[in-house]
Amino acid sequence: MSVVTVQLGQCGNQVGPDLFDVICSDAHDGQRQTYGTVSCERFFHQPASGDLVARAVLIDMEPKVINQSMIKAAKSGKWRYGDASHFSQKQGSGNNWANGYCVHGPHHRAEVEELVRREVERCDRLAGLMAMMSVAGGTGSGVGTYFTQCLRDVYPKSFILNHLTWPYRTGEVIVQNYNAVLTLAHLYQLSDAVLVHENDTVHKICSQLLNIKHISFSDVNRVIAHQLGSVLQPAFTGESHGVYSQNPLGELLSALACHPEYKLLSVSTIPHMPSSSIPYSTFHWPGLLKHMRQMLVSNSKMEEGIDWQVRPSSSVERTRSLTGSSFNRSVANLLILRGKDVYCAETGAFQDPDLYTPWLSSDESFTLWKSPMVFNKYEKSATLVSNSQALLRPLDDIVRNAWNMFASRAYIHQYSKFGISEEDFLNSFTFLEQVITSYNQLC
Repeated sequence: MSVVTVQLGQCGNQVGPDLFDVICSDAHDGQRQTYGTVSCERFFHQPASGDLVARAVLIDMEPKVINQSMIKAAKSGKWRYGDASHFSQKQGSGNNWANGYCVHGPHHRAEVEELVRREVERCDRLAGLMAMMSVAGGTGSGVGTYFTQCLRDVYPKSFILNHLTWPYRTGEVIVQNYNAVLTLAHLYQLSDAVLVHENDTVHKICSQLLNIKHISFSDVNRVIAHQLGSVLQPAFTGESHGVYSQNPLGELLSALACHPEYKLLSVSTIPHMPSSSIPYSTFHWPGLLKHMRQMLVSNSKMEEGIDWQVRPSSSVERTRSLTGSSFNRSVANLLILRGKDVYCAETGAFQDPDLYTPWLSSDESFTLWKSPMVFNKYEKSATLVSNSQALLRPLDDIVRNAWNMFASRAYIHQYSKFGISEEDFLNSFTFLEQVITSYNQLC
């Protein structure tokens, strides 16, 4: 089954090529006939010319980034984007969610829906749609939200996963908190799940683990693509050792987004290290999984600097506690193991009931996927996709910062002139505050 990717705005169209590069290189690394065939069918189609063409639609209100992405893909020599699979205009959204959502989106709905329809019809079977976008600017957030709504209208029974890039806390755009609040409040009601990458976290991985001195957006995008690829590439689910997952988005979302109030997904991958160090490093499953579990428990964003003092508490201890538990509680977790000796890895520690909310059994809350294939040159690697309290603090920060600006009516006129009223803001604040409350009350 195939996944159609919709790349939206500057961020989505910069991350997209790196993701397809990772997937294509991994699919053709060594003798991987079945694995490579399944991977390519998911993310590429192959016309008579023989070139692999990404199952993707590229959308931006300015042509520059799309042109760069098309050229980058063609230069890879392994795959390319479709010649008529992109849409752009000559004027951007000015970092204004309202401009993207109320103006550009409705004006170009027919053209974009037609491009997506063509890609969907090229699939023998559609697994779902993945929209890639940021929440800080105007096109990615505003146009991205509008077209997610269109996808939900046109494909009501298809799985939709939104991949969001979270802005730096120090700020990229003065109104990024407004844009993020409006985006998240709308997508939460449209998407099956929202998978988030935080720029601050990825930046730290580049700096502290990959030892990159002068970090560029390309470096950040490659880390995001590596983690996304490790989630999306074929793996055996459950106890099956011979049949790859047939519906990657469906099985991912069924495992993690089991309740409509809990849709926020975070992702962690270990190890991360400079490519020059990989050949001289040895990895062992017990050590990798011990670190990954403690990253989950302590809500550490990477394997360096893990707080080993944080421990999950039992239901009795939580009842006795006046302040609640300090560790990161989960609704559901998906652990994906890739590499050598993968079937010898012991994962029972991730089934500890104390890690999870009590209204789901650990058998329902924990899912394990495995693949014996080495991924992206790492002999052994583990990826954890978690529906937990991991994103609670950054979400709370964005809502609080946006509310502080709204209380002084800062920049509200920039949104109202495109049709977004103060009531729209208040509804978004109310909705996200309920999401925050729901995650806070996991016990």
